[in-house]
Amino acid sequence: MKETLKTVSDWLTNYPLFTNFVKLAVLLVVAYIFYKITKKILVTTVRKITQKTKTKYDDTFFDDTLLTRTSYLIPLFIIDWFSSWIKGWDAFLSEAMHVLVLFTSLLVISSLLTSLTRLLEKTSKFKDRPIKGYIQVIKIVVWTWGIILLIGVLTSKDPWAIIGGLGALTAVVILVFRDTILSFVASIQISSYDLVKVGDWIEVPKYGADGDVIDLSLNVVKIQNWDKTISVIPTYKLLDETFKNWRGMVETGGRRIKRAIYIDQNSVRFVDKKLLEKFEKIDLLKDYIVRKKNEIEEDNRKHNVNPEVPVNGRRMTNIGTFREYLKAYLKNRNDVNKELTFLVRQLQPGPNGLPIEIYVFANTTEWGKYEEIQADIFDHILAVVPEFELRIFQNPTGGDFKELGGKIGA
Repeated sequence: MKETLKTVSDWLTNYPLFTNFVKLAVLLVVAYIFYKITKKILVTTVRKITQKTKTKYDDTFFDDTLLTRTSYLIPLFIIDWFSSWIKGWDAFLSEAMHVLVLFTSLLVISSLLTSLTRLLEKTSKFKDRPIKGYIQVIKIVVWTWGIILLIGVLTSKDPWAIIGGLGALTAVVILVFRDTILSFVASIQISSYDLVKVGDWIEVPKYGADGDVIDLSLNVVKIQNWDKTISVIPTYKLLDETFKNWRGMVETGGRRIKRAIYIDQNSVRFVDKKLLEKFEKIDLLKDYIVRKKNEIEEDNRKHNVNPEVPVNGRRMTNIGTFREYLKAYLKNRNDVNKELTFLVRQLQPGPNGLPIEIYVFANTTEWGKYEEIQADIFDHILAVVPEFELRIFQNPTGGDFKELGGKIGA
């Protein structure tokens, strides 16, 4: 047995290259075993511990990517520590392990920052802030220093000397990272003034974007449009261009209805006795008619007005009564918010008639329900206009000309 071992030892001594391959294989196997053990401890054990805790923050922070990358460090350290065992290759192995340890450490730090981002985004204080952009800046700084250190290890040069040599490349670096620098400054302003948050509905007309912000990072803002397409806009462009944020509307809980109908001005007239009797039968106008009639009669009597001439004194008009009806109708609806701006007003008459504008807020911000409320309101208004002996103005159509031609021919 001793002779056999001596023969093998002599043979290995005569073939150092083969000996180093054998030693390296043994070292790699040992390192792999420690990697599996470390990963088992970190991933499995830590996962079990985090699942038993009441908080969910540790589940978010200690994700599989972070734990797996951390487990890479142990086998690299083992190979580095025992590299002197492999004569002739020890210097190369040690330097290679230093590079790999540094690179893996950068990956671990990057995973830590990613986990920190997810963790902060779930907290009430930071969930609406563009925290991802700031973490990305930290990642850029970490990776920049890491790459400089890697170059220093590979070239055996002082990292500070490398940094000094980069001074000449400053202009190139600024040019290459121009958008990143501008976006970083923009993200600070956006966060400071609370201009945009994830979940906000914004419109950026220049880029055809109209929808919800689904991601706000250092370089880009992702907007999911209402047609489910995705618009990607550089962050700094939000400050260069005009955009509209609908967050205020969402927070108030009401969405504005601002639409006018156009009344034919030739149909506007005073209310006569017959029309007044008709108005008195309308439930929403009963109280108004009684109050207004008494007010007008008292005022006309006070000023000795001759009631035989319509233009003397005060009189009700069908257009004014119509506006009062619209106010009563809208106030009687449960889907109109009475706490926000509430107007039924006349706009300046024009060639298309007299605009009567409805300016109120629906009590919902949901698009579909809002459109239903708005359509229902104007369905009713258009149908009720003739009851006040008013006419909707619209440009004549073919049917109008045909009817006019038939009357002329008759």
